[in-house]
Amino acid sequence: MRYISRLVLTGMVLLLFVHVRSQTAAPALIPYPASVTPAKGEFIITPGTGIVYDTKDGFDLSLAELSRLIPSGKSLPRPSAKVIELQKDAAITSPEGYQVNITEQKVLLKAGTPAGMFRAVQTIRQLMPLSIEKNPATFQSMKLPALTIIDEPTYAWRGIHLDVSRHFFAISYLEKLIDAMALYKLNKLHLHLTDDQGWRIEIKKYPQLTEQGAWRTFDKNDSFCIRQQKDNPDMAIEPKHIIQRNGKTLYGGFYTQQQMKDLVKFAAARYIDIIPEVDMPGHMMAAIHAFPDLSCEGGSKWGELFSTPICPCKESTFEFAQNVFTEIMEIFPSEYIHLGADEVDRRSWEKSELCKELMQKEGLKNSAELQSYFVKRMEQFFHSKGRKLIGWDEILEGGISATANVMYWRSWVPDAPVTAARNGNNVIMSPGNPLYFDNLPDAHSLSNIYHFNVVPEKLSAKDAKFIIGAQANLWTERVPSENRADYLYFPRMLSLAERVWSKELDFAAFQQRLPAHYNRLEAMRIHYRLPDLGGFAENNVFTDQAVLDIKKPMPNLVLRYTTNGTLPTVTSPVLGKPLTIKQPVTIKLAAFTANGLRGDIYTLNYKKEKYLEPVTVGKTTNGLQAKLYKKYLLNTKGMKPLQPDSQFVAANAAVPAGVGAPSFGLQYSGYIDIPETGIYSFYLLVDDGGVLTIGDKEVVDNDGQHAPLEKSGQIALKKGLHPFRLNFIEGGGGFTLQLKYSKSGGSPMSIPDSFFKH
Repeated sequence: MRYISRLVLTGMVLLLFVHVRSQTAAPALIPYPASVTPAKGEFIITPGTGIVYDTKDGFDLSLAELSRLIPSGKSLPRPSAKVIELQKDAAITSPEGYQVNITEQKVLLKAGTPAGMFRAVQTIRQLMPLSIEKNPATFQSMKLPALTIIDEPTYAWRGIHLDVSRHFFAISYLEKLIDAMALYKLNKLHLHLTDDQGWRIEIKKYPQLTEQGAWRTFDKNDSFCIRQQKDNPDMAIEPKHIIQRNGKTLYGGFYTQQQMKDLVKFAAARYIDIIPEVDMPGHMMAAIHAFPDLSCEGGSKWGELFSTPICPCKESTFEFAQNVFTEIMEIFPSEYIHLGADEVDRRSWEKSELCKELMQKEGLKNSAELQSYFVKRMEQFFHSKGRKLIGWDEILEGGISATANVMYWRSWVPDAPVTAARNGNNVIMSPGNPLYFDNLPDAHSLSNIYHFNVVPEKLSAKDAKFIIGAQANLWTERVPSENRADYLYFPRMLSLAERVWSKELDFAAFQQRLPAHYNRLEAMRIHYRLPDLGGFAENNVFTDQAVLDIKKPMPNLVLRYTTNGTLPTVTSPVLGKPLTIKQPVTIKLAAFTANGLRGDIYTLNYKKEKYLEPVTVGKTTNGLQAKLYKKYLLNTKGMKPLQPDSQFVAANAAVPAGVGAPSFGLQYSGYIDIPETGIYSFYLLVDDGGVLTIGDKEVVDNDGQHAPLEKSGQIALKKGLHPFRLNFIEGGGGFTLQLKYSKSGGSPMSIPDSFFKH
């Protein structure tokens, strides 16, 4: 056995608990362990506390992590009575399972594997003061609560994805992300290294890939970010990734092979695998611009939706691909390699004489099977190198091998993971809704992630075993900075972490534990999204006066506002008490932490108006008239000149069962029966677009194609019937339509069916 004494950090001792500290309080751990038994007392770490371990157990990385958390001090001739002990326990059979037992006399960490021991250390890390996330210093003592934890993960694949092609991210940011992943027990980092907009990894056999493909002039998404930075500094493109070359301003960058090898080592020390993705045969414009002969027609251009792919009918294409992946495999030792194989515009293949000949020779009936031919040949190559292939769920379309791994993302193809699992293929669940983190977060995001069904309901217990976990993806077309990436990852990453690790799920308890982690994220220099503010609508009305009274989601937040159109800053007036509003005004409002981190900026428009008079109509019937348009629409206005495909009566403003075309529009019309006079707020959550009109007033405009997003508005209504119209469109990818209301600042609730008449 060996021991190490440690000096620990000075400063305020801050333990993470859901409620005020008591002898039996449950710790605010995320993800929450399978079993936690609080006990009386606490273990006090002092400069004389030793760390005891057996060198044969292979716990060196866990020891290194403890050494990082508890800085080295003067060695003692023997361990003191109070020690932290790392013990191997063969009875713990889960590869990442562990146990923690903390008493007043000892901290005992047990695991059957080094990975499990490392997860145990991360649990201890969450119990430590926030100061351990900052620069270490000497200390006098640090306390850990007495408790017993027994824990293991629910799913083997607990992943985060980052697209470094559309916008580039420094190694230092990737290290910060990996450290946060480790803290919350995530274990797979999927790096999307190449795409049309950039080639980010050095390939020594083909230096042109980075010499040319790693740099670009600003594109339309860069222009969008530049426009947005006026109202949000996080949308500014980072200057460190901009260069001047031959009189042109270029954006980009790439990782050398050595940089990536070092990052792989950094991640491995935290038991995180880095999964590289070199996306092909589609999304290869950056490579084809450097090597035009890679495509069937020479060069690459944009089609209706996607770029020209590489040609699977040339042996030279496979030579190129195999050479690239040979170097990728030398950098990344991961068991899995991601081929991509999504969103392929196959029209150039259908025109190619070479492809026609190959299809006839191989007995391929269509271009989908030709794509499958490419994927299967690449999988055979991966197998020859001892690796496993992952592809996006499009690899199912032309037929799939029994050994390929499927990453499911297309929410609008709900049977894809079911088909793959029933075929015996491992499936990683990563649907756009709710696991595409480039979709803007709102008040529902954490709940949607937490309640996501990792295993599709259609699967039997036998087939469910092929669902190996889930992953959140961050596509970065409109994520130009590290701060913006942080904002989109956190705290949604924490909700995902608990969803894929914890055995028992309790969202209300998760919400109670979450505030303690905001403080830790800030100590880790993570630019997280602050909790939502509530108690108002975006467009507010009043007849005499209104009162803006906000209950802060965390007591340490400071609310600041402006009324002159400028953005709130740390020097703006404080909203410390209810604000009475008697004249029309636009208020910009934001919450700030003590360290100056600013939350979302809310623009609140206040308008003075009279109560809307009800209408008098004849006999009415319950429900709303509905018109269905089976057409792809960019916005709700596109339905106006069309003839509906069908008409029916709906009980409420929700998509009825049976309406499931990939793209469609719905128009609801009738009346809403208001039970009493008052100021009513309406909250419209839609994916894609929706517009609510009551009387002659547009109450909520949430139009256009976008991910699930809630917008709100107010209207002053007298008791009685008011004309009601709700237009909704679904562009494909899975729909959401939810309309709620509140009166006089109350909590949002569903609208009773009895309110709707026609």
